[in-house]
Amino acid sequence: MLEFLFCSLLTIVPDFLIRRYAQGKRWGRELTLYSIWFELRWGITACLLLTVGIITIVFYYHPSTSNVTSFFRTITILPEAGGRVSEVFVRNNQKVAAGEVLFTLDDVRQLAAVNTSSRRVAEIEAAIAVAEADLLAAAGQVAQAAGAYQVTFDELARKQELAGRNSPAVSKAEIDRLTGELASRRGALEAARAQQTAVEKQIAVLLPAQRASAIAALQQAEVELDKMVIYAGVAGTVEQFALQPGDFVSPVLRPAGILVPSDIRQRRFQAGFDQLAAQVLKVGMIAEISCMTHPFKVFPMVVVEIQDVISAGQFRPTDQLRDVRMAARPGSITAFLEPLYVDQDIDVLPGSACSANAYTDNHALLEEGGLGAGTWMFYHLVDTVGFVHAVLLRARTLLLPIRALVFSGH
Repeated sequence: MLEFLFCSLLTIVPDFLIRRYAQGKRWGRELTLYSIWFELRWGITACLLLTVGIITIVFYYHPSTSNVTSFFRTITILPEAGGRVSEVFVRNNQKVAAGEVLFTLDDVRQLAAVNTSSRRVAEIEAAIAVAEADLLAAAGQVAQAAGAYQVTFDELARKQELAGRNSPAVSKAEIDRLTGELASRRGALEAARAQQTAVEKQIAVLLPAQRASAIAALQQAEVELDKMVIYAGVAGTVEQFALQPGDFVSPVLRPAGILVPSDIRQRRFQAGFDQLAAQVLKVGMIAEISCMTHPFKVFPMVVVEIQDVISAGQFRPTDQLRDVRMAARPGSITAFLEPLYVDQDIDVLPGSACSANAYTDNHALLEEGGLGAGTWMFYHLVDTVGFVHAVLLRARTLLLPIRALVFSGH
């Protein structure tokens, strides 16, 4: 409409002024809608065609969109395990620091597991002390068995020496008895040594392994106990938080609230342009945005990145074939905008609804030269009509409060 009014200033308005004030014709008599149309039909038709052409060039080479915002992340406040709330330390809309306790869950079961694991560790440590005492007893038994074996061995050797001299004081039965007793003593000594080795292995291998397992179980129980205390992962503001002691929260069924990080104010905006702008949008293009949360102001931006896929084409594998006809409406081309100047202050709330214009710039191409007259004139026209789109953006920015507050119907 603004383009049509602009074109009409070149045809209809000058003719009306000449006929009314120069020729003295009066409105309603010599000047009527029919007479004006009849005399200016070619000019009005040309104006209409010119308007359509200008609109096409403006919106193709200088694309615009009303789908611009600055996305920010939120963190869902979830416990790692479900449980009933025992105590709440913060309230809704409260600012919290990283690591601050938000609430705690009932930990009776976890405390019992920690106590059981602690008792098991103490039991293993007591078993180690007892095993050390058993090792001393086993060493004593080995010494006792070794002494008895040595006594029997010496006595047998003496008897055998006397028997070798044919002494009547030694009988063959006595030597046989001592030989059997020596074998028994040797077996007792080996058994005592085996018992000592078993106790040593128990102290060196078995009990430390059992102690390590018990300590691991204790650490696991302590970790489960720590999960009953919910902390703030980052600094931010707690939102939609209405927990009360006795409420049940679950990582699957019921979150506790949302944590909005403090560092959400970023300088990057996401704009969704029509797919017709795919061949026009380029990294480095100058753009402008205006937002509802900051009316009467236009921010200069630059396109820093263009998403190389269109989200409307994504799918997840299922047990049914995807029908293209069932797809949603054509998706948009996502472009990422950042402030044109490094020290520029973008005082726009994250998540604000904004509008954006991107401008094609052929200045470098025109400076290089070597273009035909028609091409040179066309590129000049494209760059010139970008001014029209910039004016339209500022007009919409000025009229935005009126449209939103007066003509919105709310």
